[in-house]
Amino acid sequence: MSRPGWCAAFSLVCAVAPNVGLLTGARFLQGVAGAAGMVLARAVLTDRFHGAELPRHFAVLSQVMGVAPIAAPVLGGVVLSVSTWRAVFAVLAVLGGLLLFAVVRRVPESLPPERRRSGGFVNTFRAMGTLLGRRAFMGYVLVVAFVAAALFTNISGSSFVFENLHGVSSTTYSLIFATNAVGMLLAGAVFSRLAGRGVRLNTLLAAGVGVVLVGALAQVLLVLSVGESLVGTWVTLFVTASGIGLVFPGGMSIGQAVGRMAPGAASALLGGLQFLFGALASPLVGLFGEDSSLPMAVIMLVAAAGAGLALVALARPWQGHGEPAASV
Repeated sequence: MSRPGWCAAFSLVCAVAPNVGLLTGARFLQGVAGAAGMVLARAVLTDRFHGAELPRHFAVLSQVMGVAPIAAPVLGGVVLSVSTWRAVFAVLAVLGGLLLFAVVRRVPESLPPERRRSGGFVNTFRAMGTLLGRRAFMGYVLVVAFVAAALFTNISGSSFVFENLHGVSSTTYSLIFATNAVGMLLAGAVFSRLAGRGVRLNTLLAAGVGVVLVGALAQVLLVLSVGESLVGTWVTLFVTASGIGLVFPGGMSIGQAVGRMAPGAASALLGGLQFLFGALASPLVGLFGEDSSLPMAVIMLVAAAGAGLALVALARPWQGHGEPAASV
């Protein structure tokens, strides 16, 4: 059974679980299956596409993976407004079943036999160890991971900022959230178009990190100078989200190209650290008070600065790692 199938099965178990113990175990396994699916998706794209084609497809994938965490809370709220928490898992089970059908029908095995590795987990971890020792690869991984931390900080803190500090309704907040998602989608489309016209991926990645930095810094300066501003916060978060929409496809495309010798291990590290950093950053917002948006803004700025440092010190985009001409 493919990973979407396992995800659907464990979601169904969650929906009907009679006790907390079974729910917790099934929820953990559901998360593992979902994470494996995201890792495999990046690896399949690396297997099937090369050169200038790869960034274009990664742009689409990153748009989905970037917008999904933003859209999920809103959609989950819609489900909860008409039913119970069990319905959320039922919906996930249905979506997993649809994904399983799509994978079986449309996604054949992508890795040629001559490139397949035996040895199971031992070889997988050995490949990860090799990639961890590659400066450039880890630079791109950390760029994506720090930017993911900024994104998840936004997701965890923005509802409090807009609904509690600015007093907007849940409907208005959903509109603001959707606007930021549109910013990410548009940025992903711009990345795809420019990459297809021969603009260097490293240039687009650096531009994305710069935009994230500008958006996060503007939010900090806005709060320190003017105070809380509904429109100002909305604009700065939109700018930040747009920058993230450039970073994700750029970082994924270059990272997978640099780690092409072990695409599965490269994808696991890219995705694993991305969500690890996001999970570590999210709860920090609530630890520094609930009377200002400054904690959220500062954490996002620190994450953006981390991405910039990783880009300059490790990835060194001026060296042209992972460009299509160099990876064909």
